[in-house]
Amino acid sequence: MSTMNISLTEALKDFVDACVASGDYSTSSEYIRDLIRKDQDRQRLRALLLEGANSGPATPADEPYFEALRARIRQG
Repeated sequence: MSTMNISLTEALKDFVDACVASGDYSTSSEYIRDLIRKDQDRQRLRALLLEGANSGPATPADEPYFEALRARIRQG
């Protein structure tokens, strides 16, 4: 595992220390790794949302759509 040093304001350091003291994280490094993972997830979700938004118009989910879906299910 690589090492990275970061500088924090006293207020941010106190916040990280409080998160660790609460018992949710074992170390400040664990807390920072969790933040990075959550940001990676957020970026992946954003990319998927943009891909969907740029994929063109969707089929409306109206009554005819659901009737066709029910018919397909009944046919097995």
